[in-house]
Amino acid sequence: MTESSVREGGVRSSNMVLRVVCKLLIPFIMLFALYVQFHGDYGPGGGFQAGVIFSAAIILYGLIFGVHNAMRVAPPKVVRVLIAAGVLLYAGTGVASLLLGANFLDYDVLGHEAVEGQHLGILLIEFGVGTTVAAVMTTIYFAFASRQR
Repeated sequence: MTESSVREGGVRSSNMVLRVVCKLLIPFIMLFALYVQFHGDYGPGGGFQAGVIFSAAIILYGLIFGVHNAMRVAPPKVVRVLIAAGVLLYAGTGVASLLLGANFLDYDVLGHEAVEGQHLGILLIEFGVGTTVAAVMTTIYFAFASRQR
């Protein structure tokens, strides 16, 4: 590896195979993360797994193209806002059920019928968890990958 590619945190620019394969795989990795996110209501999967898969796509991009390019794709300020937004979505769902007269995170009151409320509540909770996990994993990668040696 050249010194500039080591400083950038990416692979050698002459390694085109990795770059092309990465560009082909990342959209499918993100699509699979969305599948896991929204299929979590009905089967294995959910927010945590989807968040890890989604952040793995960003980390793969950072490993291949350099951490600074990954920070341009997912700016650290935006990622930090997403951490807070995911936690607020999770907690806000619980507070909404409290305000509607039920227990914290009792989803039955969120819809016209109990089943509808359960579905909406778990969808919101899982989306909040997925957002938070993806943003935290990305932030941890940025913190370790961008530190000076």
